[in-house]
Amino acid sequence: MKKNKLLLTVTLIACATGALAQSAPANYPVKPIRLVVGFAPGGAADYVARAMGEAFSRELGQPVIIENKPGNGSSIAADVVAKSAPDGYTLLIASPSSISVNPALNPKLSYTAKDLAPVTKITTSPLVLAVNASTGIQSVQDLIKAAQKDPGKLNYSTSGNGSAPHLGAALFSLVSKTEMTHVPYRGGSLAIQSVMAGDTHLTFGTSPSVLPMIVSGKLRALAVSTRDRSPLVPQLPGMREAGLPDYDLAFWYGMFLPANTPAPILQKVFKATVAAMQKPSVKAALERDGTEVSLSSSPADFGKFLDEDGKFWVGLVKSANVKVE
Repeated sequence: MKKNKLLLTVTLIACATGALAQSAPANYPVKPIRLVVGFAPGGAADYVARAMGEAFSRELGQPVIIENKPGNGSSIAADVVAKSAPDGYTLLIASPSSISVNPALNPKLSYTAKDLAPVTKITTSPLVLAVNASTGIQSVQDLIKAAQKDPGKLNYSTSGNGSAPHLGAALFSLVSKTEMTHVPYRGGSLAIQSVMAGDTHLTFGTSPSVLPMIVSGKLRALAVSTRDRSPLVPQLPGMREAGLPDYDLAFWYGMFLPANTPAPILQKVFKATVAAMQKPSVKAALERDGTEVSLSSSPADFGKFLDEDGKFWVGLVKSANVKVE
């Protein structure tokens, strides 16, 4: 009898502890939240974070502090978040480079995609192929001819190894049978500045980074990276129209938490992110710079998307023989 009473007591304590653990996140959040961005200020990821930051803060009821940690194609930021406490107070805005590409490029990374919990996709957009006007290149076909005439002479800037611009250029070289030299930087804004300064010849830049420079005449845009014209950048031809029908690439940003974050916190961050991204002011700000709000129906839905999307990026790394430079 005493043994049964003891077992019952232990069971009740365990159940109470479990219930307490499940209900503990109900007050979340009770302090400021850190939103980590893997690129320097002024780039597309930073722009998305700041466009949604105020609305996201209002939804959560706490300040959201944006922290830029550029380097290694955003793997530094991903590593920081992956190793943070799974308490909902450190979040990551990431692109395919952090989740799929960098682990494929460098198996020795100290984190894997499994160390991050997917919350939701938040945006999608094409890249923009742009050149320094002094190159004299007027079209995609001009670029192909110049690259084929002097293999390796033309160089392109990117926001880092494994970034979407890096993969965009690698796919271009693969499809067009050209060879160009990669020059990685620590963020999209730095990569764009290098093209404007003439230090590099071209870039496959993110829309928020490139479009203002195109409008001001500081860069010449040749095409978007999707097969057909994008309603986000309707003035530019798609790759089919530009003469490369086999080229098609778009990229996304998503929200992530450290793995093992409690489900109630994950759901609260998901709902707050979706609500913030659906604000008309946020949508309008992003659309002005060629970025479209694109949300997942649930964290599980985003996880399924990542499984399929990762196959494309990893396949591209292999087929284009992309290397860390």
